[in-house]
Amino acid sequence: MPPSEEWKHRFRGVFPAVVSPFNANGEFAIETFERLLARLYGTGVHGVYVCGQTGEGVLQPVGTRRRVAEAAVRCTPGGRRVIVHVGAARLSDASELARHAEQIGAGAVSSLPPAGNYNFAELRSYYEQLAQASSLPLLVYYYPEASRLTVTLEHLLELCQIPNVVGLKFTDFDLYKLHQISQSGKVIFNGRDEVFAAGLLMGAGGGIGTFYNLIPELFLQIYHSALSGKWDDARRAQDQVNELIRITLRFPMLSAVKTMLKWQGFDCGPCLAPRENLTAGQQRELRGLLEQSSLSPFLYVAQ
Repeated sequence: MPPSEEWKHRFRGVFPAVVSPFNANGEFAIETFERLLARLYGTGVHGVYVCGQTGEGVLQPVGTRRRVAEAAVRCTPGGRRVIVHVGAARLSDASELARHAEQIGAGAVSSLPPAGNYNFAELRSYYEQLAQASSLPLLVYYYPEASRLTVTLEHLLELCQIPNVVGLKFTDFDLYKLHQISQSGKVIFNGRDEVFAAGLLMGAGGGIGTFYNLIPELFLQIYHSALSGKWDDARRAQDQVNELIRITLRFPMLSAVKTMLKWQGFDCGPCLAPRENLTAGQQRELRGLLEQSSLSPFLYVAQ
C-alpha cells in the first residue's frame, strides 16, 4: 500500500473533538472525561481529537494538556486513534506537546497556526519545525475563521508536501478547495459539522467536530450512509444535526454544548476564561428549544 493510502486508511471515520471537563476551580475533571470517552467509544466512533478549539487546549497550561492527552490514550480501545492538538503560542510548547504525544502512544498530532500576523513563509517554517519535533504524522488545522490567515489552495498544497505532514483538518465551507486537496491523496477530515455529508461527498475521509460529543450516533449514521452510497439517508441525518446546530448557535456555542452534556449526565463544568458561560435564563431558553425539537431520541433534556 503506498504511504499516502496507508495514512488515509488509518485516519478516516468519525472523530469527536472532545470537550475537556473542568471543575469549578478550573482543574481538569479526569473522571468525567473518562466517562465521556467511554460513552463516545461505546457508540462506535473511530477515534478522538483532544485539546483543540472544542477542548479549549490553547487556554490550558501545558501540564494540563499533557494530562488530557494521557487520559485519552489510556482510555482508547485498540484499533482506535487519538489525535492530539498541540498548537500553542510558542513553537517550543507545541514541539514539547508533540514529543509527549509520541511518548504516550497517540496516533497523530495536529496544530492550528500560532496566533498572530505571520506571513506564509513564517507559517510554513512553523509547520516544518513542528513536523520535525516527533515522528508522529501531523495534520495541519486549517480554520481561517479562527486563525485570520489568508491561505490559498496552492499554500495548503505546499504545506501538505512538508515531510511528515499527512493532511488537513479542514474547517471551512469551501468544499471545492477541500475536493482539490483530496485529489492530492492527502488525509482530509471535514471540520464543519454543518456540511459533514457534503464534505464526505467531496472527498473527505472522515470528520472531526464539536457536535459529535452530543449526537455521535447521527454522525456515524451520516458516515456509514455515505460509505454505502445512501446519500438520501445521509442528508436526512445531516438535517437533524443542523437542527441542533441552529439551536445551539443562538447561544455562546461551547458553553451551550457543555450545558447539554451536563443534561446528558456529563458535568463538564464551566468554560475557561475568557469564554462566556450560559446564564440561568439562557439555559431555560435552550432547554425549551430542545424540548420543541425533533432531537429527543438523541438528547436527554428532562430535568
